[in-house]
Amino acid sequence: MILRGLDRYATTFLVVILAIAVIVPALNLMLPPSHPFHVPTYVVTLLGKYLAFALLALSVDLIWGFAGILSLGHGAFFALGGYAMGMYLMRQIGSRGVYGNPDLPDFMVFLNWQELPWYWYGFDNFWFAMLMVALVPGVLAFVFGWFAFRSRVTGVYLSIITQAMTYALLLAFFRNDMGFGGNNGLTDFKDILGFNIQSSETRAGLFAATALALALGFVICRAVVASKLGKVLVGVRDAESRTRFLGYRVEHYKLFVWTLSAILAGVAGALYVPQVGIINPSEFAPANSIEIVIWVAVGGRGTLVGPVIGAVLVNYAKTYFTGALPDFWLYALGGLFVAVTLFLPKGIVGTIAHFAKGRRAAGPGAADRREASEQAEAGVEPGGLSASSRSPQAAE
Repeated sequence: MILRGLDRYATTFLVVILAIAVIVPALNLMLPPSHPFHVPTYVVTLLGKYLAFALLALSVDLIWGFAGILSLGHGAFFALGGYAMGMYLMRQIGSRGVYGNPDLPDFMVFLNWQELPWYWYGFDNFWFAMLMVALVPGVLAFVFGWFAFRSRVTGVYLSIITQAMTYALLLAFFRNDMGFGGNNGLTDFKDILGFNIQSSETRAGLFAATALALALGFVICRAVVASKLGKVLVGVRDAESRTRFLGYRVEHYKLFVWTLSAILAGVAGALYVPQVGIINPSEFAPANSIEIVIWVAVGGRGTLVGPVIGAVLVNYAKTYFTGALPDFWLYALGGLFVAVTLFLPKGIVGTIAHFAKGRRAAGPGAADRREASEQAEAGVEPGGLSASSRSPQAAE
């Protein structure tokens, strides 16, 4: 019932996203900077980053809102997708780097590497990099989920080991000998698909691609949760032991949705990196993964639309407060999470949907329907006679 009730909102959401994908680049490229409706390139980039975060929040809502899997390590999949894109962008620099080496990125030349590591092979091709964007997070999620779900690790214990996973990756990528730039990460990108990554046209194209990816991700998640698979996932979320008792292989359902969620997070990371111009190990920080959960909680988990709204609103607030009150941003974020937990436990969209459902129930004819329902439960017919007071002839 909830999913059918949200169909209209889902359609509206897709129309808005697709409209934004066209309108924002058009206002940036077709209007002169002096025009009041011109959208500056830096705003396009900022909005593109928000949309990448929205796709990331959507991936977390898929597992937390519908399968009850609270991940505190989804930042790892986001960062791995970002590193795959960053490796492609580094290979596009060629001889235009600081050291002019056409075969090795600058940080490898600085560290006296003699040849390109084998795991960098193929990243000079865009199609291979995009394959790795999905494959690397997907394989890691599959292997992790295979062992975790078969061992029936759930609840807070699963959340803790997902956080341990992302922290282990953080420590690994900080090492210079890993071949991923160490603490500085990957940066100084020049081109993507032959286009200058700093140009307004490329920035507008990246924004449009991010908006379209968000719309596609929403459609995929919507198809999953509205199917029979989605109903089983909700059953797993609400009563896993009972669902297992009914004969469902719960670990298979959880493994599928967990892997799909990781792939979506990797795509979000790949779209994020060319817009911000850097990827480094700080993206693996456990605090980032916790922040994603806050986005979903603020917007409303289990709604799909809510996490998108939550991600945009919270990150806009972050942009504002880190500039106006940088020393108090973390307090504001913590206070926001506490306030949402206490006063809006369903999140923004969940609360709106709840009130809308209540207003429909209180509409015209609601009192008559409620009275008829109460009479039916008491065994009283609409005429006021109970079933036991009817004559045998009437009963027949």
